[in-house]
Amino acid sequence: MKQKKIVFPKMNTFSSPGSFYYIGKENSEKIEIKLFEYQKDEIILKNFNENEELRISNKENNNLWIDVEGVHKSQTIENIGKKFNFHPLLIEDILNTTQKPKYEYYEHNNHLFVILKMIHFDPDELEIKTEQVSLVLGKNFVISFQEKDGKDIFIPIHTRITRKESKTRSNNSDYLLYSLIDLIVDNYYLVIENIAKLLENLEEQILINPLPIHQQNLYVLKREMAYLRRAILPLRDIIGTLIRDENNLLSKNVNIYFRDVQDHILQTLETLEAYRDISENILNNYHAILNQKMNAVMKTLT
Repeated sequence: MKQKKIVFPKMNTFSSPGSFYYIGKENSEKIEIKLFEYQKDEIILKNFNENEELRISNKENNNLWIDVEGVHKSQTIENIGKKFNFHPLLIEDILNTTQKPKYEYYEHNNHLFVILKMIHFDPDELEIKTEQVSLVLGKNFVISFQEKDGKDIFIPIHTRITRKESKTRSNNSDYLLYSLIDLIVDNYYLVIENIAKLLENLEEQILINPLPIHQQNLYVLKREMAYLRRAILPLRDIIGTLIRDENNLLSKNVNIYFRDVQDHILQTLETLEAYRDISENILNNYHAILNQKMNAVMKTLT
């Protein structure tokens, strides 16, 4: 499949800090905005388009989640940022979808900012595809920004938050931040499982009849696993910083859940390393079987 072209704005190199330009895949779709105002016994759901002003009830004790699907129109993102008093550099980072995973705490604005990579694996093309997700935690609100890639990755959280008995409804916004990060981290393991199945199939095919295409596919999978490791590895430090950082946005109760996320990240990295070793062994077996066949042919010719 042909990759979408990355859009780099002209003269962006010499623009002043905090200039708002979109950097990412070409996209002409409309941005969709979902708003959830909730507390344990009540929830308000609203949908907005990119040209509408966000209307918030601001009821006392309400938590707010705004899920923005699409960041390719800088004016829309800038409007949301100004409404919630985002630091200009924070808005700039949201619009640049080529960022590495990162964590930042803007003390003056009292905003906690996290960038992660949501990963999807295409088994037909043996290709990992990434989507940048930016999360902003403030006092009683979370705003999530995701690229518009055809599906809303947070639909499971949408479903969960509408259930009155769910933990998300019963807790504050910091728990919602944990839920969003946990969903992304859990998806990493699903991607690794898909790669593991392909490696298992390749190993069986190589033992039966090794072909050049098998070697090519192994190299591709090894490359994608290295890419996956680069996307996951920074999260180990990011979650560690979230746990250690002292601010009034994250409660000690939620730190326990973030420690669980950190454990999942470490387990995922260990599993990924194990499959990278397995892919190396399969490649060695491929060459060994070819050598055996070559030796048998040479003996016959001799």
